[in-house]
Amino acid sequence: MPLNRSDIRTTTEAYLARHPHERDSLAGLLSLLDGVEDPADRATLPAHITCSAVVIDRRSRVLHIRHRASGGLLLTPGGHTESDDRSLLVAALRELQEETGIPPDAVCLTRQWLGSPVDIDVHDIDARPSKGEQAHRHYDFRYVFHLADEEPPEVTLQDEEVSGAQWLPLAEVRSATLRTKLLQAQPDGRPEPLNASAVIHDGHGRYLLHLRDANKPWIWEPGCWSLLGGGRDPQDRTLLDTVRRELREEAGLTVAGLVPYAVEHVTGTDGTRVPVQVFAGRWNGDPARLPLTEGVMVTWVRPEKFPYMTMLPSTRALLERHAAEHDAPADPPPGTVLNVVGVHLYLERDGQVLLGLRHPDSAYAGGSWHALAGHCEAESATACLVREAYEEAGLVIDPADAELVHTVHMVDRPGDSPRIGLFFRARHWEGTPEPKEPDKCVAWQWWDAKDLPEPLVPYTRAAIEGIRAGRVYTELGWAR
Repeated sequence: MPLNRSDIRTTTEAYLARHPHERDSLAGLLSLLDGVEDPADRATLPAHITCSAVVIDRRSRVLHIRHRASGGLLLTPGGHTESDDRSLLVAALRELQEETGIPPDAVCLTRQWLGSPVDIDVHDIDARPSKGEQAHRHYDFRYVFHLADEEPPEVTLQDEEVSGAQWLPLAEVRSATLRTKLLQAQPDGRPEPLNASAVIHDGHGRYLLHLRDANKPWIWEPGCWSLLGGGRDPQDRTLLDTVRRELREEAGLTVAGLVPYAVEHVTGTDGTRVPVQVFAGRWNGDPARLPLTEGVMVTWVRPEKFPYMTMLPSTRALLERHAAEHDAPADPPPGTVLNVVGVHLYLERDGQVLLGLRHPDSAYAGGSWHALAGHCEAESATACLVREAYEEAGLVIDPADAELVHTVHMVDRPGDSPRIGLFFRARHWEGTPEPKEPDKCVAWQWWDAKDLPEPLVPYTRAAIEGIRAGRVYTELGWAR
């Protein structure tokens, strides 16, 4: 799928949105994109597009080469696009390999630019009568990459075009515009995961897998069974945000208690090495009810089926390792009833306690005041407390600062699952409470512990009263 004008324009406009002061200097590029000739064809005159690779090592040095055509000037590897380049970034990677021998899988994309050009350089090219070339202009799209490994790979120069190579510190980068942008960003050259996926299991030996489309060769893993997940977007604060967003977008799925599990290395559609942060979490719903928006299907699979399924070897090894570490639990003895565990935050300040007003449409206690709370999934109770405090109210709590101060064992109605409510006091916290999940909680407010609001969730009131009275345990709803 060759380069097309629309993709180049989209890339250019996104770049100008980040650097609006460069619109005037790139007016010629915009006119080129408005024209009828192919902007990426080197025969298009008086201007056309080129692509370059800015490779940064662990010492924050940038690879430069001496182009024979430029009279031996030190430049970043790059050149003209070709008809089979699928994207501008792929063109930069091809030029990198052709001129230096460094293959795409030896480099990674960067968090600062996420595969977008760091710079669009404008430079004039003198006429070369010996090659029948008149004077013209290059609009050079420059892409930044970090080396995937600690040590720089061996550089094998393309002798007919390149006469030497050198790694230069950021402050000595030859292009002034590129140097300025790199110095502002201060990349350290260390690769980091930019994609996130999730190992989702039901706690009983089954894994939720996603069958990807087979007739879309431009996507990652076409026709393979894979984990749900995807690439980081600029608005994602963390990779946990990334995986949560991807689960919602791909399958309308929300999984509580996702925790980092491993980093997997795969090859991206552009050939670069892609470190993927893999999270793990438990869910036991019906995948047939998920509103799948990408791929063919999601379904539960047991580990013994993995060898007979089309999937990346690295994905299979990751799942098999997780399965070996998490043996399916044996069925509970007859008569065993599982209790739901809820974790609650008790914050007290100058005789006031923090409570949240539940959204009127909330499935539980709509319109009532309640302690900050969440269900404990495949995680420790203190890990659940820390996660929920940050997700719901933007509060940062160190698990070492949490102490268990009250337990409520209750049954709401006859026949309901029994519940255990653990109330933890935080001795110290950072941040000011604010509604981070307004669909669940519309306000946080401090209340005098002696004058609690109405309506208040009954077991929350019982726990607060018990804590202030020095009791550590309360039972509610059990027949006497």
